[in-house]
Amino acid sequence: MTYSLIAAFLWFILANVAALVPSRDNHWSRAYVLIAVGVPILGWVTYENGPFIGLVVLAAGASVLRWPVIYLGRWVRRKVAR
Repeated sequence: MTYSLIAAFLWFILANVAALVPSRDNHWSRAYVLIAVGVPILGWVTYENGPFIGLVVLAAGASVLRWPVIYLGRWVRRKVAR
């Protein structure tokens, strides 16, 4: 197992622990930090392990951070519809 995959698994554990802790802002501040840390890790995983594993990690990360992805999709749809 490469160091990039270990970092991705640690990111997933951190994301799940962050989701368990109560928050006043519905976890948005934690989501921003997780996105800022997760994007470079995703690039690292894709670089070391190839695009297929990168897509698997991207899908897993999107399932963890599903509400930012849903809001991004709604925003893009609004912009395209104009």
